[in-house]
Amino acid sequence: MRPATGPDPVSARSQAPARPRPGWLRAIDKLSDVCGVTAALMILVSVLITCQMIWVRSVQGGSTVWQTELVVYMMIGATCLGLPYVQRVRGHVNVDLLPMMLPPGVRRVLALIVLAVGMGVVGVMLFYSAELWYVAFDRGWKSETIWGPPIWIPYFALPLGFGLYLLQMAADLFSVAAGHDKPFTTEICD
Repeated sequence: MRPATGPDPVSARSQAPARPRPGWLRAIDKLSDVCGVTAALMILVSVLITCQMIWVRSVQGGSTVWQTELVVYMMIGATCLGLPYVQRVRGHVNVDLLPMMLPPGVRRVLALIVLAVGMGVVGVMLFYSAELWYVAFDRGWKSETIWGPPIWIPYFALPLGFGLYLLQMAADLFSVAAGHDKPFTTEICD
């Protein structure tokens, strides 16, 4: 057992707060927050529509035409629009046992590599989702259901979500590189 002589300078240095984020990074964070609120509202509306659909089918004995399809589209949209918010609050699943055992410099380099590779993957997803959206828009595709909405409308959530996710990842990459955020922590500076 160590004597209580004050804080350990090594652990105090590793726990020192990161530099505050500049205004443009905070603006990206706010945009990601708006995406998170929008995604949550879309989920809430989906739940309410599902309840309405159950009421119409079970109690009133009626049929539903648009509810199931709209709920599916809204859940996909909520998932895509929620990506930047989850990245901002570091809510994605990660295993950080190994990175936390590394020295701070190596941990920072690893975080930069992981963010850069992740941005590459998200960039590919953005490209192909934008292409899918454009083809659906250009060819006037409609859903093959009775309701038949234009399919480009729900498809637009894909490139929008991946684009905003890529923007948040780029902001995080800059923040770690510039020392505004610590790598592999849930600590976020305002």
